[in-house]
Amino acid sequence: MSIRKRLTQEESRALALEAARALLIEAGPQSVTLKAVAARIGRTHANLLHHFGSASGLQKELARHLAQTVCDSIGEAVRATRAGIGSVREVVDLTFDAFGQEGGGALASWMLASGNEDALDPIVEAIHALVHDLRPEEVHSGTDLAMHENTFTLVLLALGDALLGETLSESLSVPRSVARDRAEEMLTAAFQKAYGISA
Repeated sequence: MSIRKRLTQEESRALALEAARALLIEAGPQSVTLKAVAARIGRTHANLLHHFGSASGLQKELARHLAQTVCDSIGEAVRATRAGIGSVREVVDLTFDAFGQEGGGALASWMLASGNEDALDPIVEAIHALVHDLRPEEVHSGTDLAMHENTFTLVLLALGDALLGETLSESLSVPRSVARDRAEEMLTAAFQKAYGISA
């Protein structure tokens, strides 16, 4: 007879979110259900209901978890770029990958289509916190607005690429990397203007 390790509430939530993330990547957003996550981690449906309240609550918490994880990675890449040891392309790739191969775009669009109108709130909040944290020490006139505009454009490009990029690139006979290339050009110009560095 096996004895199951008793997890703290925080450990149990973290385990459930990692399982939900794996399901999202493997099988898409419709697979992220309380029942599927419970089966994956060997817990009960009731246990997950206690932690998240509903499937919608689990999905929203997953969106928050993904957003924070991605923003932490992007933040590190931006700080490395400022210090001259990273690249703008790394920032772009992390953002696009978060919405594409990490499933963030599919999760957000599916939650919105399911009537979860505040589905993007966790993502927007995490990105807003990142932009605030990464603003220059001495904010010049218009720098905050420019950072917000660049962040807005980068996220829209990444989300659109995740949802329609492959289909559109094929139908228009355009290389799939075009959206990433344009995002890189935009951010390179922004870094040069804001920080006086060539990234």
